Amino acid sequence: MVLYTCRGDKERTETMPEWILKHWMQWLFGIITAGMTTTVGYLYKRIKKEMEEQKLIKDGLLAILHDRLYQSCIYFIGRGEITVSALKNLEYLYEGYHTLGGNGTGTELYSTCRKLPKIPDKMDNI
Repeated sequence: MVLYTCRGDKERTETMPEWILKHWMQWLFGIITAGMTTTVGYLYKRIKKEMEEQKLIKDGLLAILHDRLYQSCIYFIGRGEITVSALKNLEYLYEGYHTLGGNGTGTELYSTCRKLPKIPDKMDNI
């Protein structure tokens, strides 16, 4: 069975097995390239989805930290004083809040609480 005829300086014909043996590397390269393209596309979509979920988790955590910081600061500002351990707890909350990009009201409230008079913890008196 003749697959094709090439004309040039001399006429040449190839059979199907000869053609396959001659061009198998090109086919293999094409298949590998298609597979890699599919894999890269899949990984890109998966990484993009993971990044979107990570942002949502970060935003949710920031909201929770802001709420805790806000509630605690309002309480201690209302009292007009703060215990040393409560201030330390606020510091931990604020560090996480600030590291995640929170500023604004949380920073203002935390600064106000730092200026409040410090009272010893009740456990210190025992």
